[in-house]
Amino acid sequence: MRQLLAPFAIAFTLALAAAGGAQAQAWPSKPVTLLVPFPPGGSTDLIARTVGAKLQEKFAGSTFVIENKAGAGGTVGAAQAKRAPPDGTLVFVSSLGPFVIGPHLVKSAGYDPLKDFDYITVAVQAPNVLTVPATSPHKTFADLMKFIKANPEKMTFASAGNGTSDHLTAELFWQETGTKAIHVPYKGGAPAMSDLIGGQVDATFMNINTGMPNFKAGKLRPLAITSTKRSPLLPDVPTMEELGIKGVTVYSWQAFAAPKGLPADIKARLHEGIVAALNDASVKPKLLELGFEIVGNTPEQFTAFQAAEFARWKKVIEVGKITAD
Repeated sequence: MRQLLAPFAIAFTLALAAAGGAQAQAWPSKPVTLLVPFPPGGSTDLIARTVGAKLQEKFAGSTFVIENKAGAGGTVGAAQAKRAPPDGTLVFVSSLGPFVIGPHLVKSAGYDPLKDFDYITVAVQAPNVLTVPATSPHKTFADLMKFIKANPEKMTFASAGNGTSDHLTAELFWQETGTKAIHVPYKGGAPAMSDLIGGQVDATFMNINTGMPNFKAGKLRPLAITSTKRSPLLPDVPTMEELGIKGVTVYSWQAFAAPKGLPADIKARLHEGIVAALNDASVKPKLLELGFEIVGNTPEQFTAFQAAEFARWKKVIEVGKITAD
């Protein structure tokens, strides 16, 4: 009997393998939506559109479309992404906010970032820069530290709003240095930038991508950067660690994920396509010019990183008693 069953078993195994191969080749047989939980025009939207165009080239005959679903710091879009079928027809493209910050601030966010997504890759990251107006009396980081220590609760730090990356980086900075300043939340980055340039507020932690035009124009002065090493875009600006400040290495980041249950073959093809797009000769130099660092890590690395970031910002929010707007 074993001799009779062996050919059948072999044929059955080959049939399964062929079916699996056909499934892998079939994706993407339907349009793929890249869901961005923010309005058009921001860094996350830029990354989604840049990668989406390259994915459409790679998977000839396929269609990749961008959908912007803004609201509640990105948690509205994240909740929508969680509810989508895990078949590769929807990919969630987001900054760190909905992954590791929003769930600590928004009650009943509608999803659990630790359980409801399959993580594909962190695409890019960019450090924040401790920044003052060009007219500020604080010419160096040492000047700023001397003032903030001698004048607690006097220095003002602008942010794009409660719970944003610039706000939380400031909170982390105060917690790690034992200092305290006044947080001034704005309704978005544009008015915060305007008042900082005008000298209505004293300082901020802004993303390097946002700050570069005004650094170059001489309207803002960068004092320190939160990266692990100096940025080639700001080679004269020291890192926080160089300045003796531990624990304030911070990056904003954009990443790709999918609803939980994404088939392994589709995840592998997506990961390969996204990483290839980021390192494409027509893409990578432009991203580096804007201040993005290419990451393109594995799904396993992203999963571990996301859990660590989730715990880190949860602690900052709880210690700082931070609430949403």
